[in-house]
Amino acid sequence: MQTGYFISQFAERKLKIIFVLGWLCLFFACTPKIADVETPVEEPGEFTATGETVIPDRWWTAFEDEQLTSLIDSALVNNFTLKGVWQQLVAAQAIRKQQASNLLPDLTAQARSAISRPQPDFAGGENTQIGLSAGYEVDLWGRIRANVDAEEFRIEANYFDYQTAAMSLSAEIASVYFQIIANRQQLNLAEQQIETNEKAIRLLRNRFGGGQVKGVDVVRQEQLLEQTRNLKIAYETNEEVLNNQLAVLTGQAAQNADFEIGSTFPEFPDMPSAGLPLELVRRRPDLQREYSLLLAADREMAAAVANKFPRLSLSLSTQARSNTFTDLFSDWAYTLGGNLVAPILDWGRLRAEVDRTEAVKQEQLYNYGQSVLTSFQEVEDAYIQELNQQRQINIIEKRIDMANKVSEQLRVEFSYGLTDYLDVLLSLEDQQQLQRDILSAIQEKYLIRVGLYRSLAGGFTTAREDSSEAINTIENE
Repeated sequence: MQTGYFISQFAERKLKIIFVLGWLCLFFACTPKIADVETPVEEPGEFTATGETVIPDRWWTAFEDEQLTSLIDSALVNNFTLKGVWQQLVAAQAIRKQQASNLLPDLTAQARSAISRPQPDFAGGENTQIGLSAGYEVDLWGRIRANVDAEEFRIEANYFDYQTAAMSLSAEIASVYFQIIANRQQLNLAEQQIETNEKAIRLLRNRFGGGQVKGVDVVRQEQLLEQTRNLKIAYETNEEVLNNQLAVLTGQAAQNADFEIGSTFPEFPDMPSAGLPLELVRRRPDLQREYSLLLAADREMAAAVANKFPRLSLSLSTQARSNTFTDLFSDWAYTLGGNLVAPILDWGRLRAEVDRTEAVKQEQLYNYGQSVLTSFQEVEDAYIQELNQQRQINIIEKRIDMANKVSEQLRVEFSYGLTDYLDVLLSLEDQQQLQRDILSAIQEKYLIRVGLYRSLAGGFTTAREDSSEAINTIENE
């Protein structure tokens, strides 16, 4: 009868508390609300230059180069830096679980047993007890929920941070890949120029023996030959360094990597479409990361505001005590309690925390705005650079054509004794330099296009994301 009485009293009190809390939440509208945060940037106009081709999610496939695709796919799986960024996401998910657990009651169990001797002297003592206790904080003002929301936004920020890292990694590999191709072209060109200069020296020495040229002309030609040989050494060194860099990016030891990369650039893709500036803001993962951090700061400020209001917590405990194990479960005692704590005098500590979180939110808002402006600049710069780079290539090609004609004419005049060999040498040196310049300009054009894709492309899904339940959860939310 006593046990039933306690249960009846507990149920009645529980119903009263639930009823009161329901009215409190309804009256104060305790459910936390998330307001959309607008960027502080004024509405932008359309980009000044654009193409018509849609960028694929895996932007590097636009080059239709199987080797490049294979290298990037391998790096997205094996790169250690990218793996480390992924673990930051895993850690953020664990923090969110910690915060979410505060929305649920805590349940603990305890057991205690002791033996007293001599027994008659401690006949009334309690030697054995077992019990359960539960505690629960009622989230009247949405403080706990706001903290959970903040951590959820931080998970999103870490996810977009991972996508940003993957995007940067793919762009870096593509840049190194095209530098290797250009460097091999420069190396092949240096070997051809060395052969040309060696032939010129043999010809000059024969003519020097016949008194047709001066000794200084032979020395000058030899100097040009040594200069070209020095360039070949620089290109050979650069190729080894670039291969080592590519090995590390793909998660390999530099001494173990062996890449079979050709010396021909893939066909240059058509210029991609920039789309609308606002689409870029929603597409780029680095901007989405900044926005998620802004929403997280907003929720942290909401939690700081709610922390100024009273807190209500409930507790329920039940215990069984006895001097013998056989009678341990005969009688139970129940305790239901409520605790209401309200700050009265904190000397402005809670207000200061609100001010701090509000300042952090404003700082993140401005960081987000600055990131948006920077992204617009990157797109504009990349388009302008690519258009002007092609103009520079066209000019260099014309200069090469003119240099070839001048060099040929001077050789003819030299053969008839109408000009000095110094003019031929200077023309040959200018011709060879222009041949190197055109290769450097083409390399720069490909690097600019990689930068353009990097500034326009959105996030793409990696194999690591496909196998993660956490990412599926984020996308569903």
